[in-house]
Amino acid sequence: MKRRAFIRAGCACGAALLPALTRAQEWQPPPRFTRPEVASDEGGLWAMMDREETRLRRSPFNLRDPQLRSYVQDMACRLGGEHCPDIRVHLVRTPYFNASMAPNGMMQVWSGLMLRVDNEAQLAAVLGHEIGHYLSRHSVERLRDAKSRAAFSSFIGMFGLVGALGQLGMMAGMFAYSRDHERDADRVGVMLMSKSGYNAAEASKVWANLLAETKARPGGAQENAFFATHPAQEEREATLAELARAYPGGDANEKAWQQKTAPFLREWLGDEVRRGQHEESLVLLTRALGRGSQQTEYLYARGEVYRLRGAQGDLESSLADFKAAAALGGEPPQTHRGLGLVHRARKELPDAKASFQRYLELEPQAPDALMIKTYLEELT
Repeated sequence: MKRRAFIRAGCACGAALLPALTRAQEWQPPPRFTRPEVASDEGGLWAMMDREETRLRRSPFNLRDPQLRSYVQDMACRLGGEHCPDIRVHLVRTPYFNASMAPNGMMQVWSGLMLRVDNEAQLAAVLGHEIGHYLSRHSVERLRDAKSRAAFSSFIGMFGLVGALGQLGMMAGMFAYSRDHERDADRVGVMLMSKSGYNAAEASKVWANLLAETKARPGGAQENAFFATHPAQEEREATLAELARAYPGGDANEKAWQQKTAPFLREWLGDEVRRGQHEESLVLLTRALGRGSQQTEYLYARGEVYRLRGAQGDLESSLADFKAAAALGGEPPQTHRGLGLVHRARKELPDAKASFQRYLELEPQAPDALMIKTYLEELT
């Protein structure tokens, strides 16, 4: 065999062995953690997180729906294995993509993340990643590193924001893990996904979808704090895809996820529209419409984003989406409010009047009813 052919054959064999080697050298979870002494640095951190968790429980942004919380808590428990009793999931209503886990076991899952994942497996990828940080004690390593660099007070300050996260709408990066920590958490997360019966191939899709949104925003992904502390997206997608090949099989559970979150979709979409990041929202909503489920809700939301952005051609796009939502039936009453506003802006006065009247029929106690009645008087 010629040397070049021999090298090619050797590389091919190495590639074929990579999944097997990955599984053979599989990371093993540690035993459950014991609470550190209060007088220690780590014990002080745990005590601070306990106080912040109390604040979070009282926060108006805490989603207290017992069924949804139990559903996500069960997912986290399956991923965490014997650490399940120490993991406490809190759902937070804020329209940004994030989940985080403190060293005392407090996990936050934001509604903006739940809106963006297509299925249960994709949420499991993010939860597994955060549990990977927790099981690997990355926050404790960061604490020790911060102390060694005389930056202890700044590090502790980051944790003091936990209770206010919903109010501040902050992006990920609270713990500012190193990129090596992020890579470790990705690897552990994929393994936990697979062991829990999820399709690990869904993990790379989460970050690809998020990157597509941030690239659409003026300034692009470089302005997103989430990506500032994570590996380069191209590297991350390739790594996650390679890891997934070592763990084939598993379920996505898309239907179950859509059913569980359906009661909250309209509320979450409203928060997303009000977020005001129109380009990001359009990418998200167009992708969601491609799934083919709950079309009415997504069509209304996208129509509203087009209307609010008001760029060239947006009124026409908004009108088309509102009409499509109304044609499907079961549309939010605000669809007709949007139609009225678009028709009014286009000087289509009879259509505007009919739409406003329909809105008030469906939503007689609407908070903006007086304003709509004023518009109707102008159109008479």
